[in-house]
Amino acid sequence: MPRYHKINNSDRACGRRAIRKSIDIGSDLLQLQKSPKLKTPKLMVPVMKLPRRCFLHLAAGAAVVPIISRIASAQSYPARPVRLILQTAPGGSADVLARLIGQWLSERLGQPFVIDNRPGAAGNIGTESVVHAAPDGYTLLIIASNNAINASLYDKLNFDFLRDIVPVAGIMRAPMVMEVNAASPIKSIPEFIAYAKANPGKMNFGSGGIGFATHMAGELFKAMTGVNMVHVPYRGQAPALTDLLGGRMQTIFDPVSSSLAHIRAGELRPLAVTTSTRSEALPDVPAMGDFVPGYEASIWFGVGAPKDTPAEVTAKLNSEINAGLANPRLKSQLADMGGTAFAASPADLGKFIAEEIQKWAKVVQVAGVKAE
Repeated sequence: MPRYHKINNSDRACGRRAIRKSIDIGSDLLQLQKSPKLKTPKLMVPVMKLPRRCFLHLAAGAAVVPIISRIASAQSYPARPVRLILQTAPGGSADVLARLIGQWLSERLGQPFVIDNRPGAAGNIGTESVVHAAPDGYTLLIIASNNAINASLYDKLNFDFLRDIVPVAGIMRAPMVMEVNAASPIKSIPEFIAYAKANPGKMNFGSGGIGFATHMAGELFKAMTGVNMVHVPYRGQAPALTDLLGGRMQTIFDPVSSSLAHIRAGELRPLAVTTSTRSEALPDVPAMGDFVPGYEASIWFGVGAPKDTPAEVTAKLNSEINAGLANPRLKSQLADMGGTAFAASPADLGKFIAEEIQKWAKVVQVAGVKAE
């Protein structure tokens, strides 16, 4: 509860004195000083003088007003529908996730949270639209791992993600899985590394496109193991998965959610999940870090807002989103997507994003990755 300044008799006296002065000024402004040298009269503007103690009392009261205004604004937020800008087209896993969190916020805050799909330029179009939006909490961005990659992948962005987007809350983190066709003789990460080093340049891995998380996970694997694999970019992750199933690709790094059915059907063999710990969806599959110490590459999602969005608004959104991530129903829905709740304060999320940007910048540089 905010602490308000208690009005005392001294404050009342100051107020009455200021009012009397202002009345005197109003009448004095009507006086005109006539001068023979001037063709028009000169307007006299007297200066109101207040005792220093009285001035300080009034100034302190004035300083409290904007604070009270911001608190009242946060308490009434949202007073109209809120747009959630999504960087991808409708129908994908990110779209499903955005609608889940949008529905939760709508139910909790009593206003529609409308999904606005803005795909294109690896998510940069949607991001830039939020960068230039009013910082009032009514235009939000579903941020994701691609934003951390794009920060170094693209040389001439019209924005600085860390500077121009305020972190609000995390939503979900999900692993990818490094996998091979079930007919492959390779059965583990050590076997894959040994085979790739014995056959440099003869192993290839597919991804959804240059700069995709599924591409950068492979480049990180190459950098940390010293293997030489050839990257084959596709127009989307689905064709890469199709070619792996058909035996035309040696390996891919795929979101667990899209490969899970094929793994359970015995069509694909998982070698490791790319997070630092095992996945609940694939509890028998080891983590990559068990074989490549320090390796971690996850797909993550959160909510961001334009810079200068009031802290009271971002705090309210953070509280409501974190409440959703603790809700059993929503947690179960995230698990069905192969992910886990990613609860974080705005400060912790900002630190995480900065670390992600730094990590992928090193991979982009070492691998010499260039945006299409």
